[in-house]
Parts: sequence; structure tokens; C-alpha cells
Amino acid sequence: METVTVSPKFQVVIPAAVRRAMGLQPGMRMAVRQHGKAIELVPVPTLDELKAELKGCGSAIADEPERF
Repeated sequence: METVTVSPKFQVVIPAAVRRAMGLQPGMRMAVRQHGKAIELVPVPTLDELKAELKGCGSAIADEPERF
């Protein structure tokens, strides 16, 4: 486990090893979640990433208009 220091502006630097392992890039958006006394940072997927994940989903619905 690595430790970081909170700056006077409440900023922290994510250690380089963690950034590399997670593929983090400058400008990426992160969701911040609080779990008791812990803080979790989760990358927010881009619209293109979400589109890629959903590709093909719902195509069967379009082929079955009589269901609606």
C-alpha cells in the first residue's frame, strides 16, 4: 500500500505505479465514493466506451415490434 499527502487544496497525486496499472490519463473523469472512512476513486467511462459496451444490446427488441 502506498500513501499520499493531501495538499492545502485537498488534492492528492495518484502514485505512478497505480496510474500505469489502471491506464489512467490526464483529464480522465473519476467518480468519488465515500465508504465510511475510506475514499474510492472509480474511472468514469467515456460515451464512446459506453457505446462499445452496449453495442448489440437491444437489437433483438427492434426485431420484435409485436411485443410492444
